[in-house]
Amino acid sequence: MYAEFALLTAFALVYSLVAGRIERTSITGPMVFIAFGFLVGPLGVGWLGPDVTSRELRILADLTLALVLYIDAANADTSVLRTSIKIPGRMLIFGLPGTIALGIAFGLLLFEQLGFFEVAILATMLAATDAALGKGVVTNKAVPARIREGLNAESGLNDGICVPILLVFIALAEASGLETDSAALALRLVATEIGIGLAVGVGVTLAGVGLTRWCWQRGWITEVWIQLPVIMLALTCFALAQTLHGSGYIAAFTGGLLFGFLAKQDTHKLVLPAEATGEMLAMLTWIVFGTAVIGQMYEYITWQVLVYALLSLTVIRMLPIFLSLTGTGENTDSKLFLAWFGPRGLASIVFVIIVLNSKVAGAELMAVVVTLTVFFSAFAHGFTANPLASVLAARIKRNNA
Repeated sequence: MYAEFALLTAFALVYSLVAGRIERTSITGPMVFIAFGFLVGPLGVGWLGPDVTSRELRILADLTLALVLYIDAANADTSVLRTSIKIPGRMLIFGLPGTIALGIAFGLLLFEQLGFFEVAILATMLAATDAALGKGVVTNKAVPARIREGLNAESGLNDGICVPILLVFIALAEASGLETDSAALALRLVATEIGIGLAVGVGVTLAGVGLTRWCWQRGWITEVWIQLPVIMLALTCFALAQTLHGSGYIAAFTGGLLFGFLAKQDTHKLVLPAEATGEMLAMLTWIVFGTAVIGQMYEYITWQVLVYALLSLTVIRMLPIFLSLTGTGENTDSKLFLAWFGPRGLASIVFVIIVLNSKVAGAELMAVVVTLTVFFSAFAHGFTANPLASVLAARIKRNNA
């Protein structure tokens, strides 16, 4: 156990020392972590075994996504969004439902063994995006701020939006074939989960921010301990909501939005330590993904799985997003850029674990599809982030000259 722990900590140490240099290339952190996990896993040198249970992976991925959702929501740049709300607004209001609908259509064509609600679950799991896999785009100052913030806002918001949609489809799939009253009861339970999540996110964040301010004004919090409140708020929102049979993801997302509103100009300073913790948890999640998931998946890949994964990253995502941006004033280059950078990542992995722990038929097949899509996305979007950002910036500069 300690040998494996030493391997992970040594790798984390080395990566933290060279992260800045790596991020200036076409290689992203998730690419490095997945490759490392695969290399030291059972299909590589075998230094890490695949004996990670679904419960352990669920806990790690849950905590990571809860923290990431809280941070992303808190960090939303409302000043830019107020002037460029059309981009993320249209992508979420029109593009996201279009992506799910097109995903359902292709899923019904390719997977005869899945019913309508199972295909809807698959499409929803792959509709959520992860800005971390295309970090070179959202941090590249050469890309116009409206596009960077539009993508960042979309990826931060669509995770939380997809959670209730996913829960509804799971409830309908589990109630499929039962009497109407059972389906209605399942939907009422989902509505209760969402309501509890909203209430917990708002309540915990209001209480936490108020208490933190009160203690800070009296000099009870030191510079060292002020780094912890955001992390603890995010995890408390998530854990309390789950304990009360609500949605912890909704609670974390709602709490983060409220925290950013209340903290205003101090948000970045307060959230920064939480971002470091989130990066560490994400790194461990991606390593486990490369070791225990990718290494065991390849034998279950069929041509249908491969085709759907490729379609999910291209037509299923790009066509609805491109069409949703009609009327925003963006040119074709910008619309294609926004449509392409919809990487699938952490949220999709967590959604898979939720589905595997449910009673939904075909969960294993859906898990393989999502896993392959996330694997392709990590490298396709990672490799193209900086080069395409530079191309877009050059074209915009040339057009404005």
